[in-house]
Amino acid sequence: MKQATTARPKSGASEGKAAENPSKLIDARIKKMSDWRGETLARVRALIKAADPDVVEEVKWRKPSNGMLGVPVWEHEGMICTGETYKAAVKLTFAHGASLKDPSGLFNASLDGNVRRAIDFHEGDKIDEKAFKALIRSAVARNIEQAAARPARSKKKTA
Repeated sequence: MKQATTARPKSGASEGKAAENPSKLIDARIKKMSDWRGETLARVRALIKAADPDVVEEVKWRKPSNGMLGVPVWEHEGMICTGETYKAAVKLTFAHGASLKDPSGLFNASLDGNVRRAIDFHEGDKIDEKAFKALIRSAVARNIEQAAARPARSKKKTA
């Protein structure tokens, strides 16, 4: 019997941090980077949302070293990818990228790991939007399949 999952708000507050909306935090991060990195992060964010309208945005790992802006995370039945910005690249790390087919060869970083794969976008790079959205949909399908395969949690009986 398939167990219903509780829907989470698409842009709700992170667990334990009810004060700030993740989408607004991501907006602030993009605005703060007033260069090609902000534009690139905004573009891939839009493509992720277009590929999966049910995606949930989160912001994790907020700490002083990243200006308390944290790392954007996109989820659907589990983590799809994170979006980090560096001086020379915008890096999208796919949580389970090693298990995804990448016929267009988008993955160009973190290729040696057994689990994750990443795409580094550099200034001036063109994004193959069709292939990128297909990769997002593949990651979502993988997460949904894995979630369906997990055994249902049993409720603890209290005496």
